Amino acid sequence: MIKNYFKIAWRNLIKNKGLSFINLSGLALGMAVVILIGLWIYDEVTFNQNHENYDRIAHVLMNKTSSNGDKRTRFTMPFPLGNELRDKYGDNFDYVVMSSFHGDNILSIDNKILTKLGGFMEPEALRMLSLRMIYGDWDGLKNPNSVVISQSTSKALFGDINPIGKPLKISNLLDVFVTGVYQDIPFNATFNNLEFIAPWELYVTSHSWVRYARDNNFWDNNSYQLYVQIADGRNMKLVNAKIKDAVYDNLSGNSKKSHPELVLHPMKDWHLRSDWKNGVNVGGFIQYVWLFGIIGLFVLLLACINFMNLSTAQSEKRAKEVGVLKSIGSSKKQLINQFLSESFLVVVLAFILAISIVFLAIPSFNQLADKQIVFPYKNILFWLINIGFIIVTSLLAGSYPAFYLSSFRPVKVLKGGFKAGKSATSFRKTLVVVQFAVSVMLVIGTIVVKKQINHSKNRPIGYEQEGLVMIGKVTEDYEGKYNVLRSELLNTGAIENMSESSSPLTDVWSSGGGFEWQGKDPNFLTNIVTVCVSHDYGKTVGWNIAKGRDFSRTFSTDSTAFILNEAAVKYMGIKDPIGKTIRWNNQDHKVIGVVKNILTESPFQPVKQAVYMIKYDNTNWIELKLNPSKSASESLAAIKTVFNKHAPNVPFEYQFVDETFAEKFIAEERIRKLSTIFSFFTIFISCLGLFGLASFIVEQRTKEIGIRKVVGASVFNLWKLLSKDFITLVILATIIAIPLAYYGVNNWLDNYEYRTEVSWWVFVTVGIGAIVVTLTTVSFQAIKAANTNPIKSLKTE
Repeated sequence: MIKNYFKIAWRNLIKNKGLSFINLSGLALGMAVVILIGLWIYDEVTFNQNHENYDRIAHVLMNKTSSNGDKRTRFTMPFPLGNELRDKYGDNFDYVVMSSFHGDNILSIDNKILTKLGGFMEPEALRMLSLRMIYGDWDGLKNPNSVVISQSTSKALFGDINPIGKPLKISNLLDVFVTGVYQDIPFNATFNNLEFIAPWELYVTSHSWVRYARDNNFWDNNSYQLYVQIADGRNMKLVNAKIKDAVYDNLSGNSKKSHPELVLHPMKDWHLRSDWKNGVNVGGFIQYVWLFGIIGLFVLLLACINFMNLSTAQSEKRAKEVGVLKSIGSSKKQLINQFLSESFLVVVLAFILAISIVFLAIPSFNQLADKQIVFPYKNILFWLINIGFIIVTSLLAGSYPAFYLSSFRPVKVLKGGFKAGKSATSFRKTLVVVQFAVSVMLVIGTIVVKKQINHSKNRPIGYEQEGLVMIGKVTEDYEGKYNVLRSELLNTGAIENMSESSSPLTDVWSSGGGFEWQGKDPNFLTNIVTVCVSHDYGKTVGWNIAKGRDFSRTFSTDSTAFILNEAAVKYMGIKDPIGKTIRWNNQDHKVIGVVKNILTESPFQPVKQAVYMIKYDNTNWIELKLNPSKSASESLAAIKTVFNKHAPNVPFEYQFVDETFAEKFIAEERIRKLSTIFSFFTIFISCLGLFGLASFIVEQRTKEIGIRKVVGASVFNLWKLLSKDFITLVILATIIAIPLAYYGVNNWLDNYEYRTEVSWWVFVTVGIGAIVVTLTTVSFQAIKAANTNPIKSLKTE
């Protein structure tokens, strides 16, 4: 019986080649999109699961309360906190690991010099992260002069040999030897680009300010990171409640006013739930996982709608077949099985085609989505899920046609009096409305995402990006060479100016409190970004002086002067700030200027209050303004010669500021591109179904069209007759979609403090576009039918 079901199903597919092709291609595209989205979602939700105990590992964060009651969540911890957690709360943890922030460092051996990202961590880090050791073991960081490196770093430095015991230099300063090589951390992991780990003790002994924090049990300086692994059987929330006041209890005086509270942020949430608002985790990238999951379901639903639409549209053609089968004894159950078998066959064929599409599309999809997804052809779970996927899709696509077609009454059908009822027609119309409502909502969402990105890109940034280059001072080789470097670079004509700063132009590296000024509320807790710069900073970056003047070498007092940004003036509530005194770190600083706000962090958030000061011994970055009269390649070649002369053991590596700033939009741009592609497929699948439905309706009304032509109907009148029903449905879909889309995009935009407005023209444009696409899709069949010779049409009975 089952064999006969599939035999009949195959014959029906061959008999109706056009509709079968539309069904197959629509389902295949829909399933391919769903599989790709599924692989993307799986990659996102399994982030960091390469670590064995990822569900018990946490990053220790700190909430601080400002004067107005708002809570700020910070990632920096005081030096003594590690020992505090071990000594007083040790039973709650398997591991407590202090860590520096990870950054670029120079690794060198003999004549090989590489810039690699790494950091300094306590010895338990290797066990906590369960790194897969190729050489050495998890005790590799117990010697203070050791280093463990990634497999790719080992290959780059030592080739294919076992490097255990080989000497290395870190930052051209620290002599260490290799005690371990770990397997490269997978791409979908927070630490995936961590290329070396050196001992925390080495970090402490080689940095005087860190050593000072240790020796003085310094609780007021938050400059480090802290990771923990909760003891097996312990509840993370309960442990969090126990330790939340660990910092507060060790502070005194004004330091207590911000009431710092510790927060354990589980590793499983680092990637998808990384956003904090007023001290509460408010989600993050998880919203896009949900979004694309819903889009995937909609795409599959649209493809299934096509199948149901075309199947019910063929009801009159299949009616006699059903009537004959019922008259010779076929039961309703057998007919349902027959039609479900047809659905199953179509879905299986579509799945085979979809898998082929996915296999070919994965490389391009990885590039677009910034992933390293591999087709999981060896994964049994993947195939089991897909078997379930095929069954569910078969039932979803074939259930209504099966029950509808099997319900025909044989006597009425065989007498020739059968006509598809209003219920079938209404059902088809409802499905068309659903299809286009979903498509319209996705297109509106894609346009709003693009609009938000452009709105933020066009935001004033407060400096001149063009021709601006940043170079990180990754070693001490640059120390004390500012003047000679600047002089020689200016003499080459490659640059217009040069400066140094403690933070990059595209990020904030330091902020703090303790600022006092006349008229300040004693209870007001300050948190202001601090940027140390050289005298030439403003001229190099091209900032805009709003009031007062820039730093100048002609004024010796500028060594203790402050320049504020406009956000700081507003934050402090100082009227006419020029000449006013601000006390900080037990020293008076005179305000000499106010600059327009410089956008350094998120382009979607307000600019933070900032103060700029002259301090040459606390800079980490070099800024160069290239000479616009020379080509960038020519200028960079000349700059490289000068840098290699004065720092021969440091690789010459630079960043264009505009390119680094553009990276802030990468996540949103990637979402926009993915949304655009998925929106295209929803529209394409909807139009594919519309095209098939229009073809079938034209075929059903062939004789009517011929009669109308004979009695004088024009091509335009016939086109209007065949198109108006579809246009009405699409207009209705647009009316339904617009309020839903408006609600959705406004909720999404609420995630951004600096946001665009949802303009009325977006909805009007998309609505008109939907009508134009519908007319284009339907008109091909309508005009073709209207131009058919009526004599030929009237012979088609």
